[in-house]
Amino acid sequence: MTPITREWVEKAEGDYAVVRRELRVRKDPNYDGVCFHSQQCVEKYLKARLQEAVVAFPKTHDLVELLRLLRPLEPTWWTFWRKMRALTNYAVAVRYPGTFATRVQARRAFERCRELRKVARRALRLKP
Repeated sequence: MTPITREWVEKAEGDYAVVRRELRVRKDPNYDGVCFHSQQCVEKYLKARLQEAVVAFPKTHDLVELLRLLRPLEPTWWTFWRKMRALTNYAVAVRYPGTFATRVQARRAFERCRELRKVARRALRLKP
């Protein structure tokens, strides 16, 4: 694994750790944070896979766009496109006034994150 790919993975794992910690909080959980960091974790794993394959990618938070770039390399990942489209919304929306994530949305975002993280780590030959 290249050093830059490893950095993408480390950053993704940082987001994953934040999500897991925040979901365990009993008092004042930040569901917006869970949704945002779930999106960020997935984005960074997609970029790690692209980086490792030496595929150029734009500065974007659009997970479906990143999946399109990965389609030739990981065709089975395309089955995630609907879930990734939903996660993409959390890259910006929950960070500003007017939108708040619910517990249900946070749980769903985490499940989507965990699912993609698992296949990405397998593709990058990392332990689950």
